[in-house]
Amino acid sequence: MTTFVDRVELHVAAGNGGHGCASVHREKFKPLGGPDGGNGGRGGDVILVVDQDVTTLLEYHHHPHRKATNGQPGAGDNREGKNGTDLILPVPDGTVVLDGNGEVLADMVGQGTRFVAGQGGRGGLGNAALSSARRKAPGFALLGEPGEGRDIVLELKTVADVALVGYPSAGKSSLISVLSAAKPKIADYPFTTLVPNLGVVTAGATVYTIADVPGLIPGASQGRGLGLEFLRHVERCEVLVHVLDTATLESDRDPVSDLDAIEEELGQYGGLGDRPRVVVLNKIDIPDGKDLADMIRPDLEARGYRVFEVSAVARQGLKELSYALAEIVATARAAKPVQEATRIVIRPKAVDDAGFTVTQEGDGFFRVRGEKPERWVRQTDFNNDEAVGYLADRLNRLGVEAALLKAGARAMDGVAIGPEDNAVVFDWEPSMSAGAEMLGRRGEDHRFEAPRPASQRRRDRDAARDDAQGEYDGFSPF
Repeated sequence: MTTFVDRVELHVAAGNGGHGCASVHREKFKPLGGPDGGNGGRGGDVILVVDQDVTTLLEYHHHPHRKATNGQPGAGDNREGKNGTDLILPVPDGTVVLDGNGEVLADMVGQGTRFVAGQGGRGGLGNAALSSARRKAPGFALLGEPGEGRDIVLELKTVADVALVGYPSAGKSSLISVLSAAKPKIADYPFTTLVPNLGVVTAGATVYTIADVPGLIPGASQGRGLGLEFLRHVERCEVLVHVLDTATLESDRDPVSDLDAIEEELGQYGGLGDRPRVVVLNKIDIPDGKDLADMIRPDLEARGYRVFEVSAVARQGLKELSYALAEIVATARAAKPVQEATRIVIRPKAVDDAGFTVTQEGDGFFRVRGEKPERWVRQTDFNNDEAVGYLADRLNRLGVEAALLKAGARAMDGVAIGPEDNAVVFDWEPSMSAGAEMLGRRGEDHRFEAPRPASQRRRDRDAARDDAQGEYDGFSPF
């Protein structure tokens, strides 16, 4: 059964925004008291958060579909809908978030790092919020926006200072077990280690982490063995430690050729050429192993490697190795630039940026793209004529009508607002360019006009009574 997963495809969906409410306040002696529809609630976000207690992506391997809750619709009496609850997804430190095309969206390093993987939809405005001096009683409300949904890939890259690499059964797991408090599974057969093991080492004033990467073999960078799955775990390390078996029982292998083979795989994987290397000749407690280590050490040092002879079983040479690695790690940390406080960069829009574009896609067909027009379309209830008129007014004020005329659109040309896979298409009528001026104050209920003054009401009542009396006085049955 799988217990460690370091790469998953996750399908996230944020919550939809709640619809606004179209309601009219009613009470005794005041049947038409004005609009009182509340706004819809915001949809919940899907948020990835680094949690030090999480070490694997196994949970998302078994349950790859995650959805936040929707916002609740608004109600009458100016009651707003409840916001959706954000969905918090804990991920291990060192998780990289990629989109479907492999582009990096976020590199999540450090406890508490957050990334919004899916943005919740906005709640729709109720008719109370849409009312104004011009539009006193809208008979419609805006719809809630759908939440953002996307497919993302999570890749775990172990955050460690030192990475132990080498052939299977070279003694990496034994070495990490004696250098730190880690307790990996250890056996005398290849591929005992199936997942990276992490340990914490203290050497003087320096504390660093060490990772035991599953055994590499020739062809690992092309998918052979376990290397391809776990080579990513050495990307963040400060130093690579080659653990070489000086007492191998395989006649066709020797430590130098093992080193060359692993270096070949690391070179083909790429991005690790600048990392310092250290060579550890393991198993010198075995007589043949000690003799072989003494024989090849001068050759390795001539190549520029720092070489340490150790025995994980007999615990020989471990202190010198631990302090040497601590020195390299401390030097690498000191060379890193100090991370400055996050700066907020404000990029104002260009003065000629209309916020939308109009492009012609064939004879008699135009497409409108832009954040505002597309959002307004999503919020419109096309079963309500007032809502459609309100959308037309908004597009007119934004300048969409004028831009279509300038682009050469004519009566009954097709106009699409939105992307190809999700657009609203209609036949354009040039008279819409007049907007509110031609169609009047759309979305207004004349029943909610301001009450007349008392003197005017008395004059109207007297005039109606006089008219009725005059008709009675002039009546004759003959």
